[in-house]
Amino acid sequence: MNIAIIYYSQSGNADFVANELAKQLEADIVRIEPEKAYPDKGFKKFFWGGKSAVMGETPKLVPYEFDAQKYDVVILGYPVWAGTFAPPIRTFAEQNRVALAEKTVLAFATSSGGNAEKSFVKLASLLKKDKIFPTLSIVDPLVKPSDDKLAQIEAFCEQIKELELNA
Repeated sequence: MNIAIIYYSQSGNADFVANELAKQLEADIVRIEPEKAYPDKGFKKFFWGGKSAVMGETPKLVPYEFDAQKYDVVILGYPVWAGTFAPPIRTFAEQNRVALAEKTVLAFATSSGGNAEKSFVKLASLLKKDKIFPTLSIVDPLVKPSDDKLAQIEAFCEQIKELELNA
């Protein structure tokens, strides 16, 4: 099974998870970035990021390479902003909606509060999928590392490997 991990990370948490997944799954990895970076400190970070997420904005992305035809599974990763996925993921999903329709799409989300379930439902709706499963919601894996968080990542990888066995 060929796997691509497409993700956006602002503070490094999603970056950490994406790299751990790539190692364990032998997956290709693509980090997407908006052309105009979001503020990353203080009030502006939460205001602009939250507003952009709530308003469903689609920021222009720095050019990236992704050929959906090469992959059976696509894992989307992102920080949770205002209860949903970060806007660069919306842009990627909209740019690749047709190609992703025929793929198994999974997701992981990082947050400080652990409430990512709504974001998975919203992402499934955007992609016109019944649901996204399996998913991984992980709280501050880089900022507050622990063996438990690494175990969560490993368990997510095991669920993905089971998909391969059942395919």
